[in-house]
Amino acid sequence: MEKQRLFSSASPLSYSSNSILSRNSLLLLITLLVILGVFLPWAGSPLFLFPNTYSPSSSSSLPSKWDDYSLAKATKFVAKNGTLIVCTVSYPFFPFLNNWLISVSRQKHQDKVLVIAEDYATLYKVNSKWPGHAVLIPPALDSQTAHNFCSQGFFNLTSRRPEHLLQLLELGYNVMYNDVDMVWLQDPFLYLEGNHDVYFMDDKTTIKPLSHSHDLPPSARNGRTNICSCLIFLRPTNGAKVLMKQWIKELHAQPWSKSNKGNDQPGFNWALGKTAHQVDVYLLSQAAFPTGECTSGTRHGLKRQRGNMS
Repeated sequence: MEKQRLFSSASPLSYSSNSILSRNSLLLLITLLVILGVFLPWAGSPLFLFPNTYSPSSSSSLPSKWDDYSLAKATKFVAKNGTLIVCTVSYPFFPFLNNWLISVSRQKHQDKVLVIAEDYATLYKVNSKWPGHAVLIPPALDSQTAHNFCSQGFFNLTSRRPEHLLQLLELGYNVMYNDVDMVWLQDPFLYLEGNHDVYFMDDKTTIKPLSHSHDLPPSARNGRTNICSCLIFLRPTNGAKVLMKQWIKELHAQPWSKSNKGNDQPGFNWALGKTAHQVDVYLLSQAAFPTGECTSGTRHGLKRQRGNMS
């Protein structure tokens, strides 16, 4: 009886200690798994993690050596085999940049990435973590505002794109342009068949197979095509330069206004139509390069469809 009483009184204490130990061990194990699962994938990214302690307003106290870093110097430093992977980024969109860079690094192409910084905060931040991989093409934009889609600020940001790309082509480089709100699940360069002037994605919601026609698709009822400008590969040919110059003209001819809250993509499509006889184009397959309309659902109730690239 005494033995039973001792056992019963000791048992709860023993159970509680083991329970606490087990619970602590389990929490430690879960924490370790979270750390490994979250941080190890970032290790392959050239930028790893951008700390959130940096304030754009403090840029005046940072070194100014990158202010004189020209596009010619940056491209010479970054390009590999005459090819660049380019994105344009403003400071509020660093999470997108990091996410995109992780996917690019998994395909072993991060060394040829050049970030075109749209503000000095971005220029300093990228080059502090990854020296030489960011350049600013003046004028610099406001670094503290995240512009909404189709806002005037968004138009001002995206409308600079063809000018940047034209400068890179004039320097003699092949250019893979990407928006940073996409990810690479495979190597896109494997799909760039032939030796065409420009490669791009279809923005329609109907998925076409890899074997579909790679010609410029027919225009819609409004007289223009519906090509996506979020991924474009360009060779430094006369045809590609003609297309970029026409794109710039279209954006100047139809600036943003309250009655025309557009972005750069309609101008790109008008330019494609007007230069079709001068430019050798290649339409990439949506099976490998699905656009946002294909992957995230639309107002038409399109179900999510999986692709290989974005």
